Amino acid sequence: MAATAAGVGRLEEEALRRKERLKALREKTGRKDKEDGEPKTKQFREEEEEGEKHRELRLRNYVPEDEDLKRRRVPQAKPVAVEEKVKEQLEAAKPEPVIEEVPSAPRLPPPPCSRDLKRDVAKKLEKLKKRTQRAIAELIRERLKGQEDSLASAVDSTTEQEACDSD
Repeated sequence: MAATAAGVGRLEEEALRRKERLKALREKTGRKDKEDGEPKTKQFREEEEEGEKHRELRLRNYVPEDEDLKRRRVPQAKPVAVEEKVKEQLEAAKPEPVIEEVPSAPRLPPPPCSRDLKRDVAKKLEKLKKRTQRAIAELIRERLKGQEDSLASAVDSTTEQEACDSD
C-alpha cells in the first residue's frame, strides 16, 4: 500500500504542476477563464446573463402606463422615402439605345423584270395548258361511257319490272 500511496502522491503533484503551467499559458495569451474549473459553455452562459442585466430596456410598440417606463419608450420611426431610390433604379435599368452604323452592303444587281419572266415561262405554260385540256377531255369521256352503261342497265331493269308488273 505504501507503493500505491506514493504513486498517487506523485500523480497529484504532476497534476498540480500541469495546472500551474496552464495558468501561466493563459496569462501569457491574455485569456481570462474562470479558475473554478467550470466548463466553458457554462461560463459563456453566465457571461450572457451578466450582459443582459446591464442591457437597457427599449419599448418600440408597447405604450406603457408607468412614468418610469414611458421615459424608455423609443420614438416611432418615420418611414424612409423610397420613391427617389426606386426612380433611380428604374432609370438605371432602362437600356440606352445603341445605334450602330450599318456598314454599306455591296451593291446587288436589280431584280429581273417580270416581263422577262413571263416571256420565259409562256412557252412552258402553253404546253401545260394543252396537256391539261387533253386530260380533262379524257376524264369526261370516261364518265360519259360509265353513265351510258349505267343508263342502259337502268333502262333495262325498268323495262323488266314493267313487264313483270303487267303479268
